Amino acid sequence: MKRLLIRSILTCCLPLIATNWAVAQNDDPAKRAVVDPEKADRDFEVQGEYAGELGRTEKRRWGAHVIALGEGKFRVVGYRGGLPGDGWDKSTRMEFEGQREGNDVVYEHNRGSGRLHDGVLTVYLGENDRIGDMKRVERKSPTLGAKPPEGAIVLFDGKSADAFEPSRMSEDGLLMQGIKSKRTFGDFHLHLEFRLPYMPQAQGQARGNSGCYMQGRYEVQMLDSFGLTGEHNECGGIYSVKAPDVNMCFPPLTWQTYDVDFRAARFDGDGNKTEDARMTVRHNGVLIHENVEVPKATTAAILPEGPDDGPLYLQDHGNPVRYRNIWVVEK
Repeated sequence: MKRLLIRSILTCCLPLIATNWAVAQNDDPAKRAVVDPEKADRDFEVQGEYAGELGRTEKRRWGAHVIALGEGKFRVVGYRGGLPGDGWDKSTRMEFEGQREGNDVVYEHNRGSGRLHDGVLTVYLGENDRIGDMKRVERKSPTLGAKPPEGAIVLFDGKSADAFEPSRMSEDGLLMQGIKSKRTFGDFHLHLEFRLPYMPQAQGQARGNSGCYMQGRYEVQMLDSFGLTGEHNECGGIYSVKAPDVNMCFPPLTWQTYDVDFRAARFDGDGNKTEDARMTVRHNGVLIHENVEVPKATTAAILPEGPDDGPLYLQDHGNPVRYRNIWVVEK
């Protein structure tokens, strides 16, 4: 009788508990992920890249990233020389905290301030010493929309996800994370386009995380690293092996590209490794790794190192990352 009563209670209550838990998860601001730009908040409208010339007398080019952190809070990152991959000298990088004031975003620091209004970031030294403006720019990868050459193996062109298992497509015809190609590869060139979700209140590895694994073994990380310093576990990094030479991550909900030349590890007849895997990676058209040795299978690989070919694996790390235009040229 007692067992029957407990079973009855569990049958009745567990669905309710599960539903409430799911609602609680959805109500966590740090876990909310927007995949449609039309449904993003007003902070998304000002987040992005800015560039212009600043200076009292001698003007110098600067770039800036304005990063939404949720609830009207922002981080502004300044780059002397221009934006990463477009003039930044890789030495001077300055960070400021900002917040929304009506329709504007403002920040202050010990040497001056800035005000972002209607797509223009005006910079001041002191209280009223205006030294110039930076205007919003929207960069596109030069390889965005690249067509597969003759002989290429098209893995995804928006028509079908049958080349992957499981076969997962979103309602708007994009490939979803958590899949691997049915076909396996040795040496190859890969072109892949991806879009990271907008998750302003998430931080670090919880912010638009996925990964692109060559042969299911060697990961080039995907993460909303817009405005970060560019580490091995951030976008473009060869996870646990090497940071990208420059952080080329565009703002979330912007289509980005990876173009990878991959050379598989070599093994002798006894199964002993004689050469490490190597890869050259271009992120949004900019070279971020050149012929880099990858001495091991990286974190969360689905296959150990070995002489056999392996699949393209797109990791599911709990965030809705989307993909399109994926093709491979075998070598």
